[in-house]
Amino acid sequence: MRALTVIPGKAGSLSVEDMPAPDEALGDVLVDGLAVGVCGTDHELSQGDYGWAPEGAERLIIGHESLGRVREAPQDSGFAAGDLIVGVVRMPDPVPCGACAHDEWDMCRNGQYTEHGIKQLHGFAAEQWRVRSAHAVKLDPALAEVGMLMEPTTIVAKAWEQVDRIGGRGWFDPRSVLITGAGPIGLLAAMIGAQRGLEVHVLDRVTAGPKPQLVADLGAAYHSESVEQAIKSVEPDVVIEGTGAMPVLSAVLANPKPYAITVLTGISDPGEQATLDLGTINRTAVLGNSAVVGSVNANLRHYQAAAEALAAADLDWLERLVTRRVPLEQFADAFAAEEDDVKVVLTIG
Repeated sequence: MRALTVIPGKAGSLSVEDMPAPDEALGDVLVDGLAVGVCGTDHELSQGDYGWAPEGAERLIIGHESLGRVREAPQDSGFAAGDLIVGVVRMPDPVPCGACAHDEWDMCRNGQYTEHGIKQLHGFAAEQWRVRSAHAVKLDPALAEVGMLMEPTTIVAKAWEQVDRIGGRGWFDPRSVLITGAGPIGLLAAMIGAQRGLEVHVLDRVTAGPKPQLVADLGAAYHSESVEQAIKSVEPDVVIEGTGAMPVLSAVLANPKPYAITVLTGISDPGEQATLDLGTINRTAVLGNSAVVGSVNANLRHYQAAAEALAAADLDWLERLVTRRVPLEQFADAFAAEEDDVKVVLTIG
């Protein structure tokens, strides 16, 4: 079968290769691949920044933003041939740690988890793949063209869950959310914020292209001023930070709104330094009972929440998030950024 692969740690090794059929040990559900989304993690894998091949293998099949159609599944699996399906990326560690033993594998404590397309498990950028029925989610058939948005939606579904859980420390009635970064993560976070009935604001330095209109079509406000100005005008109860940029982090951590909750989803480069006013950050956090939490990955309930959010979304809006579709064999085009890209997708089936 044809699959997009990389030699982990080796820049320039990304290529479509003939690979063996997926091992039955990977799962009881056999899936025909339809498409995968391309994200920053895939770019870092292609650059040799990190990644781990399965034991005994040189190459890793990448692709973790999956979408496929079931070919074969056991009768008691909850899936049947023809179902639209998405595979969960992270698998629990074999020990397992306490978190993994309680089905909270996104919170793995010992780092021995595995991840499809990233860490020791082949991914989904292949003509066929396997997944465990207990680690997969069925999608509404109407999402056949956009179901690869599921995985990034799980990231923000978890972020919103963190907001709810932290807000539940005391009385919590949020009215406004500021989302920094209008990439797929930011736009999907805004979509869920709008579904929740909040006043949604999205900040991004881009002023042209599809992003401002995508935000406007959610009934949300688009900002391109400084993050300090945006915080002052919005006074957000919730901030979902998706850029990892030091100036943005500095500003959102100093948000003076009492009981504000900030969820960090963007990842910064190690060693990157900035001058922070820790006195102001500490003062506002303590006196305002505010909270900052990091959030990454997702477990099964976040996939289920994401499936519900996508099913409730405007299908035309979701389709406009996918700005380019590139055939698998032309993968190099998908990895070459274009000015108006939002979400780039590799088509397989």
